[in-house]
Amino acid sequence: MFVGMDKKLLHKQFTYTFSNVTLKLIIINVVVFFLTSASRDILIYGSLIPALIIRDHYYWQFFTYMFFHSNITHLLFNMLGLFFFGSQVEKRIGSREFLLFYLLIGTLAGVFSYFVYIWSGNYVVILLGASGAVYGVLLAFAVFFPFARIFIFGVLPVQAPVLVVVYTIIEIFSQMTGASSGVAHLTHLAGFAFAYLYILIRMQINPIDVWRRTRR
Repeated sequence: MFVGMDKKLLHKQFTYTFSNVTLKLIIINVVVFFLTSASRDILIYGSLIPALIIRDHYYWQFFTYMFFHSNITHLLFNMLGLFFFGSQVEKRIGSREFLLFYLLIGTLAGVFSYFVYIWSGNYVVILLGASGAVYGVLLAFAVFFPFARIFIFGVLPVQAPVLVVVYTIIEIFSQMTGASSGVAHLTHLAGFAFAYLYILIRMQINPIDVWRRTRR
């Protein structure tokens, strides 16, 4: 009985509403960026730092790290991705579902990264940025809009599912070779993975089945 109730709750959809959560998330990220520019201490409290989580129990960092960015370029690229892909996904699934999706994927990507850092002995690393959540949004976009074409550098058209595959390969290669030092490649991959599981389990949509149909 309880198992059935849990499954029903897991798959229960929110009433569709649209309140432009994407724009609100972007505003929050921008405001936080300027706050950290005024005081670097805020950056230390909000970023995900394994040593502080272990020593001082800063557990909120699993959540807050995704709202902090290292520089204006870091912020700009993440917010552009959130704007272009998040706006469409939010309109498709509704603001409440989108907010849950975004925050949960970002948090889980942070938790995953934390345990990887602990396992590898990197206790003083600083993880920050919305990339994990934004990568999850990109995967969702590719599932709900599999025929959409994204123009790389404004010139090269790439179908959304193909872009996900290309990014996955790039992130795996960069992680294995140590390319782009300072970039949290595993966090990006975790964003893809948790988004895939969210869509598969909660929404009962198999992304691979969707993408296979686009190739017919």
